[in-house]
Amino acid sequence: MSLMNFAKEELTRAGFFDKDAMYGGMLGDAVMKMIEVFMGEGHSGMSAPIAISAFEKVARFQPLTPLTGEDDEWMEIDGPSEGNPERAVCYQNKRCPHVFKDADGPYDIEGRIFREPSGACFTSRDSRVRISFPYVPHHEYVDVPASGDA
Repeated sequence: MSLMNFAKEELTRAGFFDKDAMYGGMLGDAVMKMIEVFMGEGHSGMSAPIAISAFEKVARFQPLTPLTGEDDEWMEIDGPSEGNPERAVCYQNKRCPHVFKDADGPYDIEGRIFREPSGACFTSRDSRVRISFPYVPHHEYVDVPASGDA
C-alpha cells in the first residue's frame, strides 16, 4: 500500500474528513497535502525519518541545534517606558519562545511541567528554571496530585 493510500485510509478511519470533525473536515485535506509534498521529495528510508523529525521540530517552533545565548538570539519584549522608567528589561529567545532572560539571567518557563494522575499537564510560576548555554530545551515532568486534591 502506498503512503498516500495509507494516509487517506487512516485519516478517514479517524474521522478527519468528516464534516462534523474538528475544522469541518479540512484537517484531513491539509494532512494529505503535506503527505503529497513529502512523497514528491523522494525521500529514502534513511532521509525520511530525518526530514520528518526536522519538520516536526521547526513546525513546533523548536530549535534544531542548542541555543547559544548570543545577542542575535534575543528580542526585547519589555523594558523601561515613559510611563514606567524603572521597569526591568526582559528578552525572549527568537529560536525558542519559552526561553527568556532578565537581569538575573536566562530561564525556561517550561522547564518543569506538572502532570496530574489523569495525564493533564500544566505550567505555573514554579515551572521556571534557570539555564546556562549552550542549552538544549527540555522539560522535567513533575507528578502532582489532582487539582481538587488537598
